[in-house]
Amino acid sequence: MTKKIAIIGASGYTGAELIRLISSHPGMEIAALAANSKAGQKMSDVFPFLRHLDLPELVTWEQIDFSGIDLCFCALPHKTSQEVISQLPADMKIVDLSADFRLRDPEAYKKWYGNDHAAVEMQKEAVYGLTEFYRDEIAGARLVAGTGCNAATGQFTLRPLISAGVIGLDDIILDMKCAVSGAGRSLKENLLHAELSEGYNAYAVGGTHRHQGEFDQEFSKLAGRPVQIQFTPHLLPVNRGILSTGYVSGEPQAVYDALVAAYADEPFVQVLPFGQTPSTHDVRGSNFVHIGVTGDRIAGRAIVVTALDNLCKGSSGQALQNANLMLGLPETQGLMMAPLFP
Repeated sequence: MTKKIAIIGASGYTGAELIRLISSHPGMEIAALAANSKAGQKMSDVFPFLRHLDLPELVTWEQIDFSGIDLCFCALPHKTSQEVISQLPADMKIVDLSADFRLRDPEAYKKWYGNDHAAVEMQKEAVYGLTEFYRDEIAGARLVAGTGCNAATGQFTLRPLISAGVIGLDDIILDMKCAVSGAGRSLKENLLHAELSEGYNAYAVGGTHRHQGEFDQEFSKLAGRPVQIQFTPHLLPVNRGILSTGYVSGEPQAVYDALVAAYADEPFVQVLPFGQTPSTHDVRGSNFVHIGVTGDRIAGRAIVVTALDNLCKGSSGQALQNANLMLGLPETQGLMMAPLFP
């Protein structure tokens, strides 16, 4: 039976990506689309690339009749998301794409996002949405918190290595390059074409990026002791993609073998032959993750390079993967499309 889907925040990049993916999903039907700032408009007016689809007209989220909805995606900014989700039906299955339910500790949320959490009880209920590592919990969850795109990329790189004990935990460095779509669709002066193009810059330097909170939470839980990594993101003048270069202490072959073993049965994560490194070009528009390992010229050190599409596997594709599990559908359904090339 086809599952009825609602998307709140349909006029943003992640909302549009959800529509693109679900439009060819054999087990889902988009029954409602909400975007309060564009209510009353057609999706074809907001996103002309979707004009071939027969989609519901945009409404405010308060206008949605949730009685026939099987699952709701919430693609709103942090803080707004928790306020809306707390008012949805208590039995509604929800996949949240914002940051509001990723951090389990309310104090950690306040530290990284600058405000008190308005739905603490729901925060306790939420399951962290990195599908490959929380699959069983996600399948039985009512509320799933999608990860940050940088946080997902870094965890695909490091979680198997921490679990296998093949790397040191006190000298981990992640150097990450991120596409501009990761900053969202709202107007920002530094993201204007003339300000951004032909340039390349680091931002949130010194461990101040909000996704650092996810790294602290997840890596410390995994290791059973505090783990803090060095993480510096860089803004690339491209539309899609994240490329992470991780520097770790550990024997390169052991690092490679741990990743191969961890992802041997994962449909979306592909470890390249030893010595090869991935490109964002090769995962663009897809739900795939490519990981490559090579040895450093310094003995006992390895370099791990990971590429994924920030809007798909880093956000909306991951959200759909979670929704499939929550609704009892095949996990890969609607997500096995090939990457776009060139």
